[in-house]
Amino acid sequence: MVSVLPDSGRRLLLASLAAVAAVAPLVPLTAVPAAAAGAMPPPVRPEDRSDHLTVVVRHAGAGRDGTYEVSCHPGAGRHPDVAGACRALDEHTRWGRDPFAPVTPGSTCTMLYGGPATAHVTGTWAGRPVDARYDRSDGCQIGRWDRMVPVLPEAGASG
Repeated sequence: MVSVLPDSGRRLLLASLAAVAAVAPLVPLTAVPAAAAGAMPPPVRPEDRSDHLTVVVRHAGAGRDGTYEVSCHPGAGRHPDVAGACRALDEHTRWGRDPFAPVTPGSTCTMLYGGPATAHVTGTWAGRPVDARYDRSDGCQIGRWDRMVPVLPEAGASG
């Protein structure tokens, strides 16, 4: 037996479906499944063309200390490896994740000292302000630093 909705019921059903369809594009990008979220970097948008970072490195030794400027999209600046730095930044940029995020509080980190090197990264990346500090005080901080090479210089244990 097939039931048929009266005209008023069909109109109500169509209106409801139209309302859902109108709201669907408003679903935030964070609703993308986690597996798909990290699949590839977000596309470069016109407002991202102002990606510019200042990297201040101290106590890294061997001529690695200094202030470096890097711009991406297109790549430019006073940095020893602009293309490599931009490539690393693009590789670590994922929807819903901050590539400059600090180590998660409460993380278990090895008591490994990576030397006195510090870095301070400021500027704009992917349309967002950046103010990140790096050091090599334990295994988590060393890993965080190393993920940003060549934005940050390679630094071996010293001291």
